[in-house]
Amino acid sequence: MVYPLIKKSARKYTWNDYLSWPDDERWEIIDGVAYNMTPAPTVKHQVIAGKFFSRLEQQLTNKPCRPFIAPVDVILTEYDIAQPDVFVVCDKNKITDKNIQGAPDFVIEILSPFTALKDLREKKQLYERCGVREYLVVDPLEEYIERFWLDADAMYTKGEIFGPHEVFSCKSLEGVEINLWEIFEVERLKE
Repeated sequence: MVYPLIKKSARKYTWNDYLSWPDDERWEIIDGVAYNMTPAPTVKHQVIAGKFFSRLEQQLTNKPCRPFIAPVDVILTEYDIAQPDVFVVCDKNKITDKNIQGAPDFVIEILSPFTALKDLREKKQLYERCGVREYLVVDPLEEYIERFWLDADAMYTKGEIFGPHEVFSCKSLEGVEINLWEIFEVERLKE
């Protein structure tokens, strides 16, 4: 397993620190700890992200929700800045010209060897704490997704697994369904 490069500091990093870093570097800050976002994602990672984004964009055309694809800064708190792979914001007041201010409604993170541990641990805790209603983790190698949903106590439910031959129905985006065989580019099973 490869672990992300972390920018060490005795203090917590903030949005103002983030703004001072070079534009050619990609970082996320989670609870004041900076995580390097390099190396760039694989081609398979980007194909999957693009397929999710395009399907979300098609199905949200007549709804107030808007999908985004990385890199877009999502400012959750002064100490928490993320760049989810794909996400949807339904509150237009959170969308500014430069970034997103507040928690998206729906977030997709696509695992890679470099980011898997962070996505499954730190980012899951961050999204839960900040109120992301639905968090989807995609494993491009094993070809499955795991959904976490905020319950009535604002805690994520136990993960729900969907395989590459299933239809995924969003809980946070009414009417949005995604054929996972199209996302993972596998042959659809005959009924």
